[in-house]
Amino acid sequence: MRDAGTAAALRLWCHLRECRSQMASVTVAWAGSGFDFWHCWGGLLLKYRQLGTSELRVPVISLGSWLTTSGGIEKRQAMACVHKALDLGINFFDTANVYGRGAAESVLGEALAGIPRHSYLLATKVFGAMSDTDRGLSRAQIVKQLDASLKRLGTDYIDLYQCHRFDEETPLEETMAALTEAVRQGKTRYVGFSEWPLDKIEAAVKMPGIVRFVSSQPQYSLLWPNPENEIFPRCAEFGIGQIVWSPLAQGVLTGKYKPDAPPPAESRAGHRSMGAMLPKRWLQAPLLTAVQQVKLMAEREAGVSLTQFALAWVLRRQEVSSAIIGATRPEQVVENAAAAEKGISPELFARAEEILAPFW
Repeated sequence: MRDAGTAAALRLWCHLRECRSQMASVTVAWAGSGFDFWHCWGGLLLKYRQLGTSELRVPVISLGSWLTTSGGIEKRQAMACVHKALDLGINFFDTANVYGRGAAESVLGEALAGIPRHSYLLATKVFGAMSDTDRGLSRAQIVKQLDASLKRLGTDYIDLYQCHRFDEETPLEETMAALTEAVRQGKTRYVGFSEWPLDKIEAAVKMPGIVRFVSSQPQYSLLWPNPENEIFPRCAEFGIGQIVWSPLAQGVLTGKYKPDAPPPAESRAGHRSMGAMLPKRWLQAPLLTAVQQVKLMAEREAGVSLTQFALAWVLRRQEVSSAIIGATRPEQVVENAAAAEKGISPELFARAEEILAPFW
């Protein structure tokens, strides 16, 4: 059954179940390989996928905290986004110790306080500098930083502990042994990595007697399709799922930035600290003109917003278990979540790629 038809049928089924005040879920085969799991949350429909070889079933849209919960927006806004995500069935939250040097983890922990721990999934990361002397993936740092993350998040275990980058200064054997110890101690259920070189991934997979990675977190979007070439296929061979960051190219793929016009005052590009992280080439007029072309096509021919189109493009790949969104307002979480059930023709995706390929 095509994805759009599946979503429509399940939406009706979900509504009928809601009328009987029941939660429900169903498993639907993908029109290729793998499976999607559709869950009904109080009348809302959200798609889930298995994360690699783990037992974690994650929503295809997850909520991150890189430039938002770490201090880019007020705490009350950040917490409102977390609570709206939970209302929609988005129960997977990604953060890192280095985001705001602990601030993002603290806000997320506060937002989730009092909510049953089994009802949501937590992912955090280690590697970045937490002080002049605290950084990297040595055993000492993993032990120290994991304990600190657990305290800030207000929990006694993490669902997914990720190496934020590869540490050239620490032997891979030491890092993997420390991660294995963390799993055996019950401090984290699974481990993953973000933006590791392919040769280091392969080296870790070949090590005997150590815990196996279940996730990779690369940057991936219509403006950054690079992981498709090597990371996606090789990780699939190893049973490693993809949790992708910046699927909207830091907001550029929402269409909010217009050619030859200043960024909106409330946008990421217009923000003093958040805007510094946005690649300047993504704000140049030729690229923004091309993005507006794709936006018009999405609205007129697919009947969706550019945001939903860009997220659906990312999720068309079964290797992608979840796309991490960043939100400054609860309404953005709602719009992003709707992308999970959008059925868009491959022909439109191909045309979007043709328009944006010159900027890859």
